[in-house]
Amino acid sequence: EQAMRLLIVLSVLSFALIFLVLYLRYQSMVFATIIMCSLPMALIGAVIAMWLTQTSLSVASVVGFITLTGIAARNGILKISHYLNLIRFEGEVFDKALIIRGAKERLSPVLMTSMVTAFALIPLLWAADQPGKEILHPVAIVIFSGLMSSTLLDTLLTPLLYWKFGKKPTEKWLSSNSKELI
Repeated sequence: EQAMRLLIVLSVLSFALIFLVLYLRYQSMVFATIIMCSLPMALIGAVIAMWLTQTSLSVASVVGFITLTGIAARNGILKISHYLNLIRFEGEVFDKALIIRGAKERLSPVLMTSMVTAFALIPLLWAADQPGKEILHPVAIVIFSGLMSSTLLDTLLTPLLYWKFGKKPTEKWLSSNSKELI
């Protein structure tokens, strides 16, 4: 129980640190928040799968949640950075065509990450009763199901949030002197 409390505290701390790193990178609360909004999309699938499989919250499953948030944050970073790079280096303007192009071009890397990870976890999903695998099974359930929900739901969420809230921070970001690729 003490280990679980520590992991919960570390999880909250990791969310705060993820947000801080995102803010420092983009210098925008909006971009950091858009990326952070992708995290619940991953958690939805993981929580539902744990409920359906009657998997209790354990240290192993919390480790899975932490891993899952890292992957989900990475996917959001890929999308936001790509939008900004399309505008800065390819002369795109902030419009629906940008949103669609950016979403399409980032779909393959996101799908590749999800599919490869999912395929790697399949043996652990089916090996719950095998000795030594009972610890890894909750991790596999959390990551596998979270990636599925994140990939499906965030394919629409991040582009929609960027379309709705990203214009002003994008203009501010463009007015900065930074010419680096992000």
